[in-house]
Amino acid sequence: MNRPAGFWVRLGAAILDGLIIGVPLAIISYLITGNTEDNAFTSSVNLLYSVLVPVVWSGYTVGKKIVGVRIAKVNGEKIGFGTMLLRTLVGGLVYVLTLGLAAIVSAFMVGIRQDKRAIHDFIAGTYVTYEKPNEIQYEQ
Repeated sequence: MNRPAGFWVRLGAAILDGLIIGVPLAIISYLITGNTEDNAFTSSVNLLYSVLVPVVWSGYTVGKKIVGVRIAKVNGEKIGFGTMLLRTLVGGLVYVLTLGLAAIVSAFMVGIRQDKRAIHDFIAGTYVTYEKPNEIQYEQ
């Protein structure tokens, strides 16, 4: 694990994702559903964004790309769909079941721990890093 990203840059990336992806998505959802209470559409699309975009974009989301960090596997393997499901769904479930207490603990973990890993990172075997993905050169 090289050059782990700390609390503030990760928070900044999350805020940017919220502003760039979340706000327009909420507006589109309102236009489709006609109300702000029915957020099943927004939640579904947001889940797909959180799981699929890092898989196809080498660990980046839009916010993470802007601030220069990405999600990486601790063992160096490529991030896959299963990894992101664990990180997003199971991690989110832990945060909900603990009524947010685990989210607070995670924030402190990212701020204090040397490896900057949160609970959802441990669940999925990931960390957030400034390192760029390795580019594989193919010879023909």
